[in-house]
Amino acid sequence: MVDEMVVRAQRFINSYSVAGIPKVEENGRTGWSVVYALTRALQYELGITALSDSFGPTTLAVLQSRFPVVDAGSRHGNVYRIVQSALYCKGYDGGNVDGTFNSRVSAAVVRLKQDMGVAVAYPGDGVTPKVFKALLTMDAYVALPGGGEQVRSVQQWLNGRHQGRRNFFIIPCDGYFSRDVQKALVYAIQYEIGMGDEVANGVFGPGTRDGVRAHSLTTGSTGTWVLLFRAALIFNQRSGVVFTSVFDGALAAVVRGFQGFVALPVTGIGDFATWASLLVSTGDATRRGTAADCVTEVTADRAVALRAAGYRVVGRYLANAPGSSLDKQIQPGELERLRSFGLNSFPIYQTLGGSAEYFSHQQGVADALAAVQRARHHGFRSGTRIYFAVDFDALDHQVSDNVLPHFRAIAAMVAQYGAEYRVGIYGPRNVCARVAAEGLADASFVSDMSTGFSGNLGYPMPANWAFDQISTVWVGSGSGAIEIDNNISSGRDPGQSGYDPEVPDSALDVGFDMAKRDALLADVRACLEGRGVPETGGDGWQALTLNSTTEAVEVVLALDWLITRLARSYRMRKALIQCPLLWEFRAYNVGDPAADALVRQYHEGTGVGPADSSTGLGQVFARTAIVATNHCIRQGVLGGRVKDPDADADLWEVWQKLNGDPVYNVGVIPAVHVWGAADVGVARPGPLTTEDDSRRIMARYNGTANSSVGYGVAMVDLYRIFERYQAPLRS
Repeated sequence: MVDEMVVRAQRFINSYSVAGIPKVEENGRTGWSVVYALTRALQYELGITALSDSFGPTTLAVLQSRFPVVDAGSRHGNVYRIVQSALYCKGYDGGNVDGTFNSRVSAAVVRLKQDMGVAVAYPGDGVTPKVFKALLTMDAYVALPGGGEQVRSVQQWLNGRHQGRRNFFIIPCDGYFSRDVQKALVYAIQYEIGMGDEVANGVFGPGTRDGVRAHSLTTGSTGTWVLLFRAALIFNQRSGVVFTSVFDGALAAVVRGFQGFVALPVTGIGDFATWASLLVSTGDATRRGTAADCVTEVTADRAVALRAAGYRVVGRYLANAPGSSLDKQIQPGELERLRSFGLNSFPIYQTLGGSAEYFSHQQGVADALAAVQRARHHGFRSGTRIYFAVDFDALDHQVSDNVLPHFRAIAAMVAQYGAEYRVGIYGPRNVCARVAAEGLADASFVSDMSTGFSGNLGYPMPANWAFDQISTVWVGSGSGAIEIDNNISSGRDPGQSGYDPEVPDSALDVGFDMAKRDALLADVRACLEGRGVPETGGDGWQALTLNSTTEAVEVVLALDWLITRLARSYRMRKALIQCPLLWEFRAYNVGDPAADALVRQYHEGTGVGPADSSTGLGQVFARTAIVATNHCIRQGVLGGRVKDPDADADLWEVWQKLNGDPVYNVGVIPAVHVWGAADVGVARPGPLTTEDDSRRIMARYNGTANSSVGYGVAMVDLYRIFERYQAPLRS
């Protein structure tokens, strides 16, 4: 929606022909680009030569000197226009952006200061420097949708009470708890402690901790400290709290509920530990928890030390990070050792994950498949929750754009390929809460030790927290010494105390050595040419093909990340997946898209059929995919819902996924092999499957006609080539 008055503000900005004041799009929409341009325009009018987006100390000081208050007596047309433009960007009536401080502007400023909570501190219609600074932000001073009125009342109270302090700036009054609001509350507490402007910094440091420790609250307490305590409870989304200055029985009941929620002693008293848990993500970081996580092997001596220090559950890593020299993964026999010393365990999956760029749908697929395989390798039993790590300060837009797609893929892949396991998340509070809100993880391991993370500041503890990481400590001495992350446990996840035998994975395939790409391509070309299939085209049916041999090899190698993880998950040879994928992609011809179009017409009601076709990278029929997947579900190989291969709705659902989702399509290939092996009477494919059985399994992939025999023979030729490159890597 275009706001014509915002367009006028944008036109005013664009009237400047000044280096450092950028032109903005005249689209009628407020945004940071507009706010920053107005800030630069103000700096220019104040005579500041180094223009910037920041309304910093210099801008504030010069504004205070030039215009201690902007009102009808200031008589500066462009400063008025900046005020008018900013008012419109905030949703107030700015009076036509005409360079006058008229009655409409006056009324808007009065209303703005009322909304900010500073009308008493700054009476009248004048724009004081701190109000001007707040005006040139994207902060809202009216309740936004979903914002809480109690939160807004506290925000206004904080502004009105502390705006006169040097480092306290007007915070939003939108009803939302945020990083700036959290910091403002700590400033307020520091001011009540008696800290001067040169000391107060908005950080919950030693002086603040000592001051809070001296202000324990009980039933009957009254005054400003009760208001601050209630504010902290309101910000932490504790229901039933009203903003008053009396500590009554109802408040004591709320406090008991909060203490129980964060695993503090339940006293109903506003003691230091409770204050700390309300004000900083670690809470009282000196608390000793009963859970730990570590990157170091827990030896017998370390297990004794951990048990003696009160720890009962230990988080350990399923795998090492590629290319890292740190051997942090669970060691052979370690889980049984933990069990023997009375220590449970929970698995963590983290290879990288230290930046937003790592997280994507594809990486989520890869991580889920790898984590499930590693959990089975270590012997974790059904019901184990795997915590997938988000180990960076994810901003809200990065959660939306990167982390959520990543965990949607994890949840889907674990449900399909590791249905015996549950999904947890390790990360900052906001990340954990948002992933949980979508139902993508049922427990959170919260990285609260990172107190400066924007995802921890201004966010309450996730409702589904299982472990709260609050400090790094050393436990034990001598051979028993071990550095751990000290975690508070909520009891949601007691960890695992029993394990299946470790499953060796030395026989499983690993990623392809891409340095061998050209050699592999040459061998595949020679193999296919020996069978009358040239690089492109060919005679007979080959004349109608659309892809080259090189393109087919490139597709297989581009999907090596997926094929490797699928093969390890199914514990079968990669070549069983690579061979039909390569052949079907090379054989893809002009008739295939035509057949696909007929299927779409049938299901969309614009044609007569057929209802199914072989489609996608692996050229799989929907009916085959359903039958094969059903077989794997019934055998406990896969999770999910059994579908009806004769139902059009199920056919259409699966066909669309086969046609449009390459990951799903390739993921069906090993399922078809498991079903095909059973259908032809050979054992489920595994690391020791013979070449002859592999031939029969791949022949069944093509069908049951006589031509399938030749298909199987051709596949074995390709199988031998892939094994030539992959077998040495396994050792």
